[in-house]
Amino acid sequence: MTTEVDFYELLECDRTADAATIKSAYRKLAIKYHPDKNAGCQNSEAKFKAISEAYDCLKDPQKRAAYDRYGHAAFRQGAGSGGGQDFSGFSDIFESVFGEFMGGARGGGRQQRRGADLRYDMEIGLDEAFSGKATQITIDVSAPCDTCDGSGARAGTVAKPCATCAGHGKVRAQQGFFVVERTCPSCHGAGQVIADPCPSCRGEGRVDKTKTLSVNVPPGVDEGTRIRLTGEGEAGARGAPPGDLYIFLHVRRHPIFEREGTTLFARAPISFTTAALGGSIDIPGLDGEVHSIRIAPGTQGGRELRQRGGGMPVLQGRGRGDMVIRIEVETPTRLSARQRELLQEFRETETGDECPETSGFFAKMKSALGG
Repeated sequence: MTTEVDFYELLECDRTADAATIKSAYRKLAIKYHPDKNAGCQNSEAKFKAISEAYDCLKDPQKRAAYDRYGHAAFRQGAGSGGGQDFSGFSDIFESVFGEFMGGARGGGRQQRRGADLRYDMEIGLDEAFSGKATQITIDVSAPCDTCDGSGARAGTVAKPCATCAGHGKVRAQQGFFVVERTCPSCHGAGQVIADPCPSCRGEGRVDKTKTLSVNVPPGVDEGTRIRLTGEGEAGARGAPPGDLYIFLHVRRHPIFEREGTTLFARAPISFTTAALGGSIDIPGLDGEVHSIRIAPGTQGGRELRQRGGGMPVLQGRGRGDMVIRIEVETPTRLSARQRELLQEFRETETGDECPETSGFFAKMKSALGG
């Protein structure tokens, strides 16, 4: 009787380990026991195959869930319930029954499992979000094996049709009154088995590589904008189509502007003399131009002045939003003797009509208090 070693023990990690920890543990052990590094050592070769089998199971969320619940029995035909169920195919049974309604594979032919999609988070400045940018990113990703051209078979050999499913990738099982078609447990839907796997990729048809990709960020992107690079995700096993790479953009906080959609907001403190007499202020925009904002005489603090077309570009569209300047009137704190003298003269000439809102407020207060 063959002793089955726990997959987590093989990879020397806890059952609660996350996917990154499991991958790191596997890479460390794979380097240690790789046949090329231990030529002629049967124990190392056996250990390498065992940890590869363990990682193949635990890196797949569905396989891992089945293993956590049923252990090795989840991958043995007829195990678990006495009724001929193979728990490794429970998700495939669901897919075969409901897949047509959920966009899954149709028909009974051999299916290729597409590579996983990947996510990359990129931080950019608001000025880069305004004008767009062309940049490059470097990612670690699985790519087709150059040694076997992604086939998974050693050079000079070819994969053979699976004897269990006769190359169809699926088998049928009787379940009560129903005949359910599910993924073949021997070839996992590939329809082929590799007797002599490629030593570089261990029969997977893909290896880990570092890739540098060019990314074009269009003008007008916002926080959370997603850019899709088709086919730049994980390579599919044994020549299956690759997944996609999704780049999620995060825009850094700007020292001057705040953004709401295509509108840019900025606060501008002005002197009380400019607010009283009028004038203009210059605001440098993200477009590189200086926008002159006119201040009308008697402008109050909190007023918003709108500059049409001074905001962010419309993403994948035409035109630009507006720039809105919130006015804040600053009271002077450092006065010369002459300035203080002039202000004193101004106060002595006040009649109350200069600031109608102020005088009106105190008039209402006196009325409300009966005075």
